[in-house]
Amino acid sequence: MTQAITQTDTLVVGAGQAGVAMSEHLSKHGVPHLVLERSRIAERWRSGRWDSLVANGPAWHDRFPGLAFEGLAPDAFAPKERVADYFEAYARQFNAPIRTGVEVTSVLRNVGRPGFTVHTSDGVIEANRVVAATGPFQTPVIPAIAPTDTALHQIHSADYRNPGQLPQGAVLVVGAGSSGVQIADELQRSGRQVYLSVGAHDRPPRAYRQRDFCWWLGVLGEWDQAAIKPGREHVTIAVSGAHGGKTIDFRELALRGMTLVGPTESFHGGVATFQPTLLENLARGDENYLALLDAADAYIERNGLDLPVEPEARRVFADAECVKQPILQLDLARAGITSIIWATGFAVDYRWLKVDAFDAAGKPQHQRGVSSEAGIYFLGLPWQSRRGSSFIWGVWHDAKYLADHIATQRQYLEYRVAAPLVRPSPVSA
Repeated sequence: MTQAITQTDTLVVGAGQAGVAMSEHLSKHGVPHLVLERSRIAERWRSGRWDSLVANGPAWHDRFPGLAFEGLAPDAFAPKERVADYFEAYARQFNAPIRTGVEVTSVLRNVGRPGFTVHTSDGVIEANRVVAATGPFQTPVIPAIAPTDTALHQIHSADYRNPGQLPQGAVLVVGAGSSGVQIADELQRSGRQVYLSVGAHDRPPRAYRQRDFCWWLGVLGEWDQAAIKPGREHVTIAVSGAHGGKTIDFRELALRGMTLVGPTESFHGGVATFQPTLLENLARGDENYLALLDAADAYIERNGLDLPVEPEARRVFADAECVKQPILQLDLARAGITSIIWATGFAVDYRWLKVDAFDAAGKPQHQRGVSSEAGIYFLGLPWQSRRGSSFIWGVWHDAKYLADHIATQRQYLEYRVAAPLVRPSPVSA
């Protein structure tokens, strides 16, 4: 029996925040489309995060324009389950055509006719356009330097859930971006001895002079930066909404008993080696922090705002011994370390997208999400159009841009000549 083929104008792959936003804007344009999700709507928020995670931005900021978080104060930080519920509720608002439990296995360009043939776990779909809305957090990356000692319990931050899942003993957390520092803080609060490997980072204030840092980045135009500044490509951001939201200060964590070390360099014979750049990384994080305070002060003065001064924000914590004398080598067994958590980021995986839309390194080639391969679009990428693209509200605006582009292309293709063009005959002299 021949399997039926489903046809649609635009197929959206992924029903996280990017896929839901894309569906809303396509619906507003009247574009026939389907959204496929291999698990549940916003599944990464439910099962791809640790138990205590909350959004890194306040509820007034980390949302779509068309719906507020019900029963949550605007300045609160939504727990991960509430975030997932939010996207399900948002999709119901406009009856998003989402099919869950369907995995896309390949997308191939048609030959001699428009569009793409898409093979899925639930049959074949033909679409004129395909939007890859799977986001950047696809494949956890554990670097090749990871030790081969089977006695060590090693997991990626994507697989961390809570302190109880780890064996007894100290923990080395490699990576001090938002995920790494929040996990390290939780482990320390649970009574664990924690070693935190700190690389280059930005360290904004959680709030300053009665405004959240998300507000400051907005009014200062930082969210609209169109490109990463040279040399900042691998700089993470240390920010958290945990415990009601608090500024991350690595020196404070060290004074509480956490041992800070520099970036992890290698493992040999049970000994970890760290780069001698801890002080440099802390200093640059401080510079980033103070620069935002200075910019905020100048904005307040320039605009005559009545916001109370906050001298305590410029308090500098004393240096703990691990900062004064950075550890360059550490015998893991002697330190009692039984676990390593790799908070080392993710790689994209577009093996299912078998089109000419990638560079030699396998990264998407695109302009604001419009691919170099006609009819293919990307959504949910960091810095897709601006710094704010990686935030919930940012992906909503990027989705609008792509939906507008698709609607325009459909208008061109719908053009029909009303009558044959009649050209005037040449006039004889």
